[in-house]
Amino acid sequence: MPDSPRLERLDAFRLSPLPDIHFGRQAIDRLPALVARHGRRILLVTGRRSFVDSPRWPDLQSALAEQGIGWQHVSIGGEPSPQQVDDIVAAHRGAGVEVVVAIGGGSALDAGKAVAGLLRTGTSVMDHLEGVGRGQPYPGPAVPLIAVPTTAGTGSEATRNAVLSVQGPDGFKKSFRDERLVPRVALVDPDLLAGCPGDQIAANGMDAFTQLLESHVSVNASPPTDALAWSGMQAFRRGFWTALEADPRRAEEGYPGLAYASLMSGITLAQAGLGSVHGLASPLGAFFPIPHGVVCGTLLAEATALNISALRERAEAPEALAKYARVGRLLDVSPDLDDHDACDALVATLRDWTRRLAMPRLGEFGMTDGDLARVVAGARGGSMKTNPLVLSDAELTSLLARRL
Repeated sequence: MPDSPRLERLDAFRLSPLPDIHFGRQAIDRLPALVARHGRRILLVTGRRSFVDSPRWPDLQSALAEQGIGWQHVSIGGEPSPQQVDDIVAAHRGAGVEVVVAIGGGSALDAGKAVAGLLRTGTSVMDHLEGVGRGQPYPGPAVPLIAVPTTAGTGSEATRNAVLSVQGPDGFKKSFRDERLVPRVALVDPDLLAGCPGDQIAANGMDAFTQLLESHVSVNASPPTDALAWSGMQAFRRGFWTALEADPRRAEEGYPGLAYASLMSGITLAQAGLGSVHGLASPLGAFFPIPHGVVCGTLLAEATALNISALRERAEAPEALAKYARVGRLLDVSPDLDDHDACDALVATLRDWTRRLAMPRLGEFGMTDGDLARVVAGARGGSMKTNPLVLSDAELTSLLARRL
């Protein structure tokens, strides 16, 4: 069996709040009863089509009616913007919303999280948005939020931040972040992945794995986050490629592992932080129409190769190298590899995934050599600060150039 994280020492750590987590097939059936615990007037925030076009949508409406729950509905198309969040809040602030239920991918969950956070405060999201907002502290309270993911990638159902975007030359991708935004309930039903297109499963899965790996080697990792990240990567290895099978019945066998991996990635990123891929994802997603999962899928192999090479050259953070090696043995199913060869095997495996998944290059979204400097300049945010070592501008430029 591949090795697992070792408790070599126990330093101080903190775990921030987590949702009440309900995981399992047919967990969606519990949603009306969970809603009723928190209120009878709800705002449903969904993606544009995937859930509302499914048979589960009329079933949910009927079940809510049986519980005597009244609801209003808004849909989110694409990544939510601050203006969209403020508009939704303005339209529903006087409606006496007692619970927000967000059902969908990361965009719907992030929008629901931001809306729930602002319905009672009377403030704009731009008052609180990191880096580009007005710098005002979030006063709270938030309306209780129930988060129901229908994709497996972002782990937003377990985090305290809502990612909002404005796209274009002067765009940004920033977080509205506070512990009071953590969903009250995270309801994770692997069966909701049924019907997701294969390219979406692939990109979202690579987002989840990137979050697991980056949080595992983060400078803020702790024994609890290491254990959760490890279990997530084990589940990912078992479920990811099965979930991409063309036969729907076979693909369904992989959904629980993938949904669990995504949930664990949300927990670990919230507790430990991320790394260079997510540092670069912020400006890339702001300046170009690149889906977040695609950024992760196209950059992860080369970012991991760069980190490993730099750690070796500088003789820094030996524990991070040991962790990379353990993951290499896990994915390669080669328990006898020494650490050096296991790190090389990890990079080779990730490069093989990039090729097998046909992950697009950055140039396919309009990025050119002339954009490298501004992307690197915009990448020094929170995620880059928890990378296992500080990468120079030249190193980040070379990383982007490899995937241009």
